[in-house]
Amino acid sequence: MQISIIIPTYNEAAVIHQLVSFLISASNNMLLEIIVSDGGSTDETITLATKAGARAITSPEKGRAAQMNYGASYATGQILYFVHADTFPPINFANDIVKAIENGYSFGRYRTKFDSSKKILLFNAWFTRFDLFICYGGDQTLFVDRQLFELIGGFNASMRIMEDYDIVIRAKSTGARYKIFSGAALISARKYETNSWLRV
Repeated sequence: MQISIIIPTYNEAAVIHQLVSFLISASNNMLLEIIVSDGGSTDETITLATKAGARAITSPEKGRAAQMNYGASYATGQILYFVHADTFPPINFANDIVKAIENGYSFGRYRTKFDSSKKILLFNAWFTRFDLFICYGGDQTLFVDRQLFELIGGFNASMRIMEDYDIVIRAKSTGARYKIFSGAALISARKYETNSWLRV
């Protein structure tokens, strides 16, 4: 059972090489591929992602949901793991995900932890330990069994924001089991602090 990681990007040259390298080193041979689905970056995102060991493709449509769907269409693993470029999952992520699938979970996410001490972000992160509507999203990392992903039609490409909430709601409606790991993914606070959170 192997994992295909899909990373939607747009001008992520500052972080993409480090992220891809980390994901490869932490995968414990459970990683089949990393697909960087780019939205037309004007920097060195594609070059750096490729050098780090990812397969970089350019999505014909820009936007997180569309780019993640496009990346998934190239993926060959049984497990799809969507990771934002500014997010680092725990080092044991591959083991966690494979074990969850083996235990009957079909999709899930980590809690979140921001690299910032701002109270609003700490408050936001605290809520991600719960299975509540306000924190349904696998906004930063979400694993999905391929069969479930295809059953529900992937992400809604017409949505520019909150596509993560939408896919979790639709996945839950099938009766599939949803896993929230006890560990936390480390997320850069840059997009929240610069008000550029609509960009991938």
